[in-house]
Amino acid sequence: MTGTLHWTLRPASAADVDAVAELRAVVLRPDLERLGRYDERRVRQRLRDGFAPRHTRVIEVGGAFAGCVALRPAEDAHWLEHFYVAPHLQGSGIGSAVLRRVLGRCDAKGVPVRLIVLRGSPARRLYERHGFGLGSQDGVRNAVDVVMERRPTPPGRTP
Repeated sequence: MTGTLHWTLRPASAADVDAVAELRAVVLRPDLERLGRYDERRVRQRLRDGFAPRHTRVIEVGGAFAGCVALRPAEDAHWLEHFYVAPHLQGSGIGSAVLRRVLGRCDAKGVPVRLIVLRGSPARRLYERHGFGLGSQDGVRNAVDVVMERRPTPPGRTP
């Protein structure tokens, strides 16, 4: 429960791809335009090409689609991907609550978490508040992506 808003996470299905792709386009548009990288078709297609329902959870508020988050296991960490909250719900605390839940599960397993955020994105402040710092930029071939990483937090401690 966040404030007065009740939210839940449910497993995603292939049928969620269009709603997630549309939300991605809306949420990323200001940052992509600022960086000169917005492309109406590409922003949606990149999501469709990489959508993995088995790693994705849909955020619902009052039973309605409100966002999504994916946690993709990799060899030495989990990658937090496709974390989007509907614009009218941003700032309500839902994003922080979802992030705490997801990170708590990773902490319990002792798994580091990595993510990529667009340079200059306000989302970076959210991630920093939850213990993310600058990660290795190896393999990042463009000037718009920033890799962030969070080491697991031992039980009973906050980042």
